[in-house]
Order: sequence, then C-alpha cells, then structure tokens
Amino acid sequence: MTLSTLPPLKIGPYTLPNRVILAPMAGVTDRPFRQLCRQLGAGWVVGEMVTADPSLWHTRKSKLRMDHRGEPDPRVVQIAGGDAEMLAQAARLNADLGAQVIDINMGCPAKKVCNKAAGSALLRDEKLVGEILDAVVNAVDIPVTLKIRTGWCADTNNGVRIARLAEEAGIQSLAVHGRHREQRYTGWAEYDTIADIKSRLNIPVIANGDITTPEKAADVLRYTQADAVMVGRGAQGNPWIFDQIQYFLEHGEHRAQPSLEERRSVLIAHLSALHSFYGDTMGVRIARKHLGWYLGEDARFTPAQRRDLKQQFNGLSSNETQVNWINDAMAPDAIKRLLAKGSYAA
Repeated sequence: MTLSTLPPLKIGPYTLPNRVILAPMAGVTDRPFRQLCRQLGAGWVVGEMVTADPSLWHTRKSKLRMDHRGEPDPRVVQIAGGDAEMLAQAARLNADLGAQVIDINMGCPAKKVCNKAAGSALLRDEKLVGEILDAVVNAVDIPVTLKIRTGWCADTNNGVRIARLAEEAGIQSLAVHGRHREQRYTGWAEYDTIADIKSRLNIPVIANGDITTPEKAADVLRYTQADAVMVGRGAQGNPWIFDQIQYFLEHGEHRAQPSLEERRSVLIAHLSALHSFYGDTMGVRIARKHLGWYLGEDARFTPAQRRDLKQQFNGLSSNETQVNWINDAMAPDAIKRLLAKGSYAA
C-alpha cells in the first residue's frame, strides 16, 4: 500500500506529518511517552484523559496529566465527563492553559469512568451526546475531536448515529475503536463499523483497535478506507512501531528492527525522562511498568527469563541502579551477565 497519491491529512488547521497516531491511554501516555513516540514517528499524539471537573485539578495526578510543557504543536488535551456544561467549561479552561485541540472521551470502558456516566457510557444516551458535542464545540475556538467505541454492547451498536451527530456538531475528526464497551479489550476488534462510518462522513476518521504490526495497519487502512490508524497497546514497549508502520505504508517492506544500542539509548532516555517528570520515588515506580512492556517485546529472552528479569528490575530503587541494569540488559551477552549476577536460575 502506498500513500504517495493521498493528500496530506489535516485536522483543523494542523497538517499531520503522517497517518499513524498515538492513542490516549490513562497511566501510559504521559508527557515523557508522548514526546518519545513523537520522536520515533507518531504523527499525532493525544494526552491522558483529564476529568472535566476543575475542582479535581489540584491533585498531583491531574496536574501531571495537564503538563504539556515543551511539547511541540499541536497540544491535544482529552477531557472526560458526563455533564455538557462542565465539559464546555473544562474545554475553555484547558484552551486558556494552552491546549490547541480538545478531544472528548466517549470510548473509555473503565468501570470507574462509566459508573460516572462518562466515557463509553455516554453512548447509551444519544441526546446527551448531542448536547455535549454542541456545548464543547461552541465553547472554544480551537478544534474539537472525538473518540468513541462502536456502541455500548453488541445489541446497541450505534457508532454510525453517534458519528453523524459528531459531524453535524462540528467535530473535526473522529477516532473509532472497533469494540463495543462490554468487550473492554477482549476478543478481536471489528472494522466493519469503522468502514461504514468512514463511508458516511466527510471529516477524517481514524481506525483504532488491535493495530500491533505494520501489516495490520495497512490492512485496516485498506479495508476501512480510514484516514489514519491509531495505535494504543501496540506501542507499549515498542515506541518504534510508528516509524515501522509509516515505512511499511510508504515502501511496502519492513524497516530493520532497532539495534541493541538504539534500544539501550531509547530505554535510558525514556527512564531519565520519567525520573525527571515524576521525581525520584514515583519515577522509579513508573519506570518498572514500562520496562515490563519493553521486556515483553524483547525476543532475546524466553518468557521465564522475562518474568525473572522483571522481578529483578522491580527490586531496584533508584535512577542510577535502573540505568545500570538497562546497560547490562542491552549488552550482547546480557543473559550471561545477568546469570552471573544470580538474577534468576538457569
């Protein structure tokens, strides 16, 4: 598949450098990870979900999620809530704080979000969806985008109707995860609904769900005719996926896998950014989660070795010891070195 004949993709006034987008993921797509994915080829990134209730913005979690310092344009802030006026106010306040695009979350399947009639729970109330979309679009003079699922459950897949409401309200682009809410992240994403939505809309439609390889990205784009693909869990431990997908779409062949030295450099830069962003104590804890994902993508180790290596890394308590461990793990004789340290049984 080649993209040479397609015009550049625009969302509002912004022209994307490519058609591979990082999905917003709570607890994952913080500022360090967004910046890393941009550096490694993501054409558009969306911040972690922020509650629409400003009275909760004083918490450490919210402050970190709203921190976009040093990020290149456009800065995309995702908001979540179930009250139209509160969401409109949150959009205005975030725009005042420097947001350049507002993304509305109607796709999160988490119970704690849906129990508050937010995220994908909103899909059950099309009237409220319309009110929210109108209120937020009219509240700001920056682009507003939307992320949805195909519906609440298999019997009520109303993604097409929601998509029409979105375009009528002035939403600038629509991302669709090919699962209904009751599926959470189980089973397989379906792309028929995304293709149907794309065939009916004039705004950009972004396909999301189970896009974990360059071949899958190409197949989904071809099948749905979507304007871009959105990668979520496929980027965890593999931020190189954006460049790999883009290269495959342009050339029809695979780019070489990152070398050990490149992986070492990226891991250390990522860990250092996490420590700087979160502080020593929290940064060390957050780094453990990401390292587990990186290990899961490292074909040099067996599953048993990955488990033991993760356990060893989780016992480290400082930036320095974590960086030293990465230098050992990314060495050509990593297994021999770590075995010699007694990190796990042979």
